[in-house]
Amino acid sequence: MMSVRAINGFSIIRTATSAGGPPVSLFRHRIQRLRASHLREFSKLRLNFPLIRADRRFLGNSDAPSCSTCIHSLVESVSEELESISRRKGSRMRVRASVKVKLTSYGEVLEDKLVNQELEAGLLLEFKKDAERVLLAVVHRRDGKKNWMVFDQNGVSCSIKPQQITYIVPNVYNFDHTGLTDFLQRAQDNLDPQLLEFAWMELLEKNKPVTPEELAEMIYGRADPLESYCAHFLLSQDEIYFSILESKGSRSIYSPRPTEQVEELLRRQRVKEAEDKEFQEFIQLLKSAKKAPSHAKPPKSSWLADDKVQDRIGSLEAYAIDAWASTDQQKLAGTILKSMGLQKTSVSALNLLIDIGYFPVHVNLELLKLNLPTHHSEAITEAAEALLSESSDIDAVRRIDLTHLKVYAIDVDEADELDDALSATRLQDGRIKIWIHVADPARYVTPGSKVDREARRRGTSVFLPTATYPMFPEKLAMEGMSLRQGENCNAVSVSVVLRSDGCITEYSVDNSIIRPTYMLTYESASELLHLNLEEEAELKLLSEAAFIRSQWRREQGAVDTTTLETRIKVVNPEDPEPLINLYVENQADLAMRLVFEMMILCGEVVATFGSQHNIPLPYRGQPQSNIDVSAFAHLPEGPVRSSSIVKVMRAAEMNFRCPVRHGVLGIPGYVQFTSPIRRYMDLTAHYQIKAFLRGGDNFPFSAGELEGIAASVNMQSKVVRKLSNTGLRYWVIEFLRRQEKGKKYTALVLRFVKDRIASLLLVEVGFQATAWVSEGKQVGDEIEVRVEEAHPRDDLILFKEVI
Repeated sequence: MMSVRAINGFSIIRTATSAGGPPVSLFRHRIQRLRASHLREFSKLRLNFPLIRADRRFLGNSDAPSCSTCIHSLVESVSEELESISRRKGSRMRVRASVKVKLTSYGEVLEDKLVNQELEAGLLLEFKKDAERVLLAVVHRRDGKKNWMVFDQNGVSCSIKPQQITYIVPNVYNFDHTGLTDFLQRAQDNLDPQLLEFAWMELLEKNKPVTPEELAEMIYGRADPLESYCAHFLLSQDEIYFSILESKGSRSIYSPRPTEQVEELLRRQRVKEAEDKEFQEFIQLLKSAKKAPSHAKPPKSSWLADDKVQDRIGSLEAYAIDAWASTDQQKLAGTILKSMGLQKTSVSALNLLIDIGYFPVHVNLELLKLNLPTHHSEAITEAAEALLSESSDIDAVRRIDLTHLKVYAIDVDEADELDDALSATRLQDGRIKIWIHVADPARYVTPGSKVDREARRRGTSVFLPTATYPMFPEKLAMEGMSLRQGENCNAVSVSVVLRSDGCITEYSVDNSIIRPTYMLTYESASELLHLNLEEEAELKLLSEAAFIRSQWRREQGAVDTTTLETRIKVVNPEDPEPLINLYVENQADLAMRLVFEMMILCGEVVATFGSQHNIPLPYRGQPQSNIDVSAFAHLPEGPVRSSSIVKVMRAAEMNFRCPVRHGVLGIPGYVQFTSPIRRYMDLTAHYQIKAFLRGGDNFPFSAGELEGIAASVNMQSKVVRKLSNTGLRYWVIEFLRRQEKGKKYTALVLRFVKDRIASLLLVEVGFQATAWVSEGKQVGDEIEVRVEEAHPRDDLILFKEVI
């Protein structure tokens, strides 16, 4: 098998076997005997001897002359032509005065091949459009002193700078830009990267650099415009065989790379090709999953089974929430999106992950962005279960038995764990005695333990419309800490005796054992209160106590901020159209006011208890006692007035050594104590109080330590609160989006934001929004609105007043 190339007068002959004819070495020797002058003349010939492949041109043709005969004839013809030129040359050789000469690193004296052709209209050139695109264009005219207007291959006219030019096609003048498409097509048909390998072998052997035009002579047998451009294109795109030796403007000289370097680059190329193949298979997998119907999409777990697939999906997930860990991860996601024909945006990444079934339609992006823990680790879960089975109650001997009391636990219907419950009785002298029973998680968890440290890191349970992520592992919280109906439960009970005006006369704080009698929702508790049943006299007493306490607090300067509150529970949130249960809670409701007052009462007693015994606690206050409520008396009582008052309220303050007056609540001090399973700062209060009840002043935390804990926990709580509000708003907008188009809603005008744009409260939904309202409407007025647009993913809801 044999192949022959004519390269600048030299024939490169590769022979596997030779059957008959003169030996190849004879042909090579014959060429080598040619004088240097002959070789220079041969470089001027236009004999058009491209690569001749024996297997393509001669093999299989029985009538064709043998390869050796053809080569022999070729060499004889070349020799005769060279001799003829030498005789005719005479004095016709011209020397160009403008040629620059220099000694290259290869030890040759060569023409300076880096001289750039001056630009003029009609030239055909290649220029760099941007970081990723190189285009062919025809020069049209000057554009200022330095720039030029060109028509590119896409038919677009644009201005380019000289430094954008990467190649000027030689010997082309007055090129018609309408011929660009045809030129590019012919160039594409003429490209064969394999030709570079043959040229590289020859040039490496001779240790010789090459220009695009010289390469065109070697591989095409001519340096016409088309061939020169093809050679340039092959060289400029090549990353294996050649590197740029020297460059000036649009001119470059290339040198063959050393064999070792080429072998290494080829090895890397093979690795890259394998990776590219694997990547394309991944892209095809994405496209297939995207096209599949919802029920047939791959499960999320399938995208996590392979490490490389997981990394690619992870890059898209990071891109969707603008939280990539590195520029490499960002580039990977961008490459995937581009390969899928999508824009490189977070929205594109999100939609792609939804389309392939990796994300549900209603994925909570904020939860992903915040990277909040949604599960407990195996180590924490095991530690929590060990506490259930192994821990002993060190407070057992100090617990008072309150199992004879009727105990009401009132909460929302979907509450997973219950922190508090209530009891009441009327004393013989007519005063009301109340017990606020609080779950006792400190019965199991000790400060600094593994489970405690995890609870502190979380700071609070997370309650979302779609899920609850508890501060403690679920089994420990539900089976150990939570109050359970009909079972003996450990608790910390705060007892209070009230005077008839609502003032506290007696109180105590004790470890206790209780047996919850009723687990009531707010709705069922309110219903029982309205029924006024004799057998539920204790519940009526609690309501009476709540009323007199509310009156007493108002006399102390408390500010009423009751309003409407929305609560949503989403069933099967992974479904594209999950069921949305929306509840509007009126904080003025009997049961809600009852629980609210009892929680405030408990907080006041704990603050008083802590102050009396010098216990460091997270005391909360709010210096608002000087609010002039009468200034808002013209506003309707309820949400409208509350909204205006809340706007002028200052932020709460904390002290860890002594109580701070809470002016808004109208009490001398306050400690959050009733949610130790859900809030870590409540748990710290339990740690401190229980340490005192055990008979000592060796508290787990000093005031300074409490302050440090509160700083981190409160920061985490703010994050969770924002997440909860964002999630609630998303689902309210989704709920409204699904309602019948044109449906009317009653709204209260809370205040005017700007001109006639008002802040509204939708009564049926408990949702605040803004809308333009007509002239004549005032704060407190009721109007009707309808939804114009609702896009939960964009956090967009537009209302229009119905006139």
